[in-house]
Amino acid sequence: MKTVAFFNNKGGVGKTCLAYHLAWTFADHGISVIAADLDPQSNLTSVFLSEKRLENIWGANDHRHSLMWSLGPILEEVGDIKPPWIEKINERISLIVGNLSLSSFEDKLSTQWPLCLDCDPAAFRITSAFYRILEAAANQMNGTDIVLMDVGPNLGAINRSALISVDHVVIPLIPDLFFLHGLRNLGPTLRNWREGWKERLERYTELDLSLPRGLLSPEGYVVMQYSVRLDRPVRAYEHWMKQIPIEYRYAVLNETVNTLLTVDNDPHCLAQIKNYRSLMPMAMEAKKPMFHLRPADGAIGSHQQAALQCRDDFTALARQIGQRIGLRKF
Repeated sequence: MKTVAFFNNKGGVGKTCLAYHLAWTFADHGISVIAADLDPQSNLTSVFLSEKRLENIWGANDHRHSLMWSLGPILEEVGDIKPPWIEKINERISLIVGNLSLSSFEDKLSTQWPLCLDCDPAAFRITSAFYRILEAAANQMNGTDIVLMDVGPNLGAINRSALISVDHVVIPLIPDLFFLHGLRNLGPTLRNWREGWKERLERYTELDLSLPRGLLSPEGYVVMQYSVRLDRPVRAYEHWMKQIPIEYRYAVLNETVNTLLTVDNDPHCLAQIKNYRSLMPMAMEAKKPMFHLRPADGAIGSHQQAALQCRDDFTALARQIGQRIGLRKF
């Protein structure tokens, strides 16, 4: 099973859009997917599920059909994780349902991270809870090929615990000043989390607990939501796009900067996804990905052509990711 997180510490970059559309793209090509919503804002869940279903799930006091059900015993300090609820979207897509109450887990995770250095078994159980929930979900589904994880836009304890649970990280970017400078926080933080978890694993001697490797391997970036005119980015975006390969290498990979690279020839650029404007609101209304929109959904004329282009863009991106992470089925 392959595990991929979409992460940027700046909000509004398109993490949820990527996770959602790639889940459908992989599924359309016969690949079994678990979409895991580990963002306390639960945006991925709200894109997948109808408002009526969300009301039923979030209105229940026991959280039985969301991630909080599995975390309940840990939060209440009465035991370990429970088997997760798996929400079936279709025969190839399953969803680990997010919950707005997940933010209550932040403080507990914060206190357990340093305790892992003391080889405290309880601290390891709490810190690895997300990983073991994903592992249990994959075992329940008996044949999951890939887990796609959506997380919140911050560098807090929830995201640290979520990201050490995955082997691969894809970074969505928007070409502007704020997102590029945000990389300078994101890159060193990923390295610190990776090295910090490695140190903790080396100290842990218990054999009865399944723990993540915490590879957090950066597999590349995706340029999101830029505007195009005559098949070229508009000038405001073009200025910042020239700086992306430099900033990515410097901040994320800690490598020597190659000033000759551009987004178009940078091997670390997985894809460039333009702004599809009115397609996304249309897709959210229809509760389907943009490339599944049909005339009955309002996708007529140029909208239908844009939906076809969107399908091609996400298929190419899925292939890139599949090749990077060794997903043989794609």
